[in-house]
Amino acid sequence: MIDIKEFKNRRKRLMDMIGSDSIAILPTASISIRNRDVEFPFRPDSDFFYLTGYPEPEAVLVLIPDRKQGECILFCRERDKKMETWHGRRSGLEGALEKYAADDAFPIEDMDDILPGLIEGHERVFYNMGNNQTFDQRVLGWVNQIKNNVRTGAIAPDEFVSLNHFLHEMRLYKSRYEISLMRKAAKISAKAHKRAMESCTPGMYEYQIEGELIAEFIKNGARHSAYPSIIGSGRNSCILHYTDNSDEMVEGDLLLIDSGAEYQCYASDITRTFPVNGKFTKAQRDVYNLVLSAQKAAINQIKPGKHWNNSHDTAVRVLTEGMVELGILKGDPDELIENGDYTKYYMHRTGHWLGMDVHDVGDYKLDGEWRMLEAGMVMTVEPGIYLPVDESLPKELHNIGVRIEDDVLVTKDGNDVLSKDAPKTIDEIEELMANAA
Repeated sequence: MIDIKEFKNRRKRLMDMIGSDSIAILPTASISIRNRDVEFPFRPDSDFFYLTGYPEPEAVLVLIPDRKQGECILFCRERDKKMETWHGRRSGLEGALEKYAADDAFPIEDMDDILPGLIEGHERVFYNMGNNQTFDQRVLGWVNQIKNNVRTGAIAPDEFVSLNHFLHEMRLYKSRYEISLMRKAAKISAKAHKRAMESCTPGMYEYQIEGELIAEFIKNGARHSAYPSIIGSGRNSCILHYTDNSDEMVEGDLLLIDSGAEYQCYASDITRTFPVNGKFTKAQRDVYNLVLSAQKAAINQIKPGKHWNNSHDTAVRVLTEGMVELGILKGDPDELIENGDYTKYYMHRTGHWLGMDVHDVGDYKLDGEWRMLEAGMVMTVEPGIYLPVDESLPKELHNIGVRIEDDVLVTKDGNDVLSKDAPKTIDEIEELMANAA
């Protein structure tokens, strides 16, 4: 069940920011065709859903601060007995009012007739140009229609303003309601990662492990993954965004799983790495413990008053010094960091914002400076080391890719690892896999 008060409060906050003499227009996502007449499962636009909780396609939200007849207007599909027999129930105009607390609801087919009249008389249109070119042209058409009538006294808006600045800053700070959903998503994902560890044996295929993950997601109420799962064994563990998930898993190889459930439109994002046979080799153990040390040090940097980049800088320092100790890199750590030589084996950032989107919205810098962390922000922490076949490395280090990723909430006095239920120490992993054998 959605918390309708939460969505009403979000709309009120946004309207307070855009002010009177403004109108905001926000369509949901379009239906996408998978092949021929088969559609991809529909997922609403995140910004639209953030303000409405409305899950159906063919809908547009209009917000008009201080409109006497009602500030929140939803254009949506009407009830249709025949179409509902084929494709499922619709909320209809009544549901838009009663279930989703719109002040007014109109048929989506009537939008071209009604919206120009709603836009007329407002100075500013808040709308995100460039996301949907077809809808962009409709919005411009409505405004031009008003401009063509200025001689009759019509007042056309003279300014288009992006909603992103206001809306994405709002989304960066998670409410208690949002945190509860993200915690649920992380707990479901942690169960799935445990199931993958317990199921894994040499001779299985990567896609079979993917099936175990998805089954656990769905079993616990998360119908969809937050992103395509990465299930990379052996040499595939060194490919950052490997999604073929097609190879047989071999004795002695590591398996890197980057997979998270989406729960009620909120993402989780967890990576775990473990041996296919349940037992780390010495080389695997050394690399794994280094990455784990870097992750723990990076997480310790997440607290109010620290800036966004502190955790990345900390992870880079620990990884670089550790790779020198293991003989993976040669030279002075300070120089290796300054010259970027560490990026040969660690080439990505240590994290990103997390929320309704797996790479969630929100600025990382303000006025050219890394922004300070504040309570309510949620981020991932995911250091890694990737060692493909390389003549400069000992053979026992070849095809070792290790990434460890957790979802971390910034609290008022520190942090809370939402994904802590997923095992990540060597002892925890080996014990879990041994007991499942």
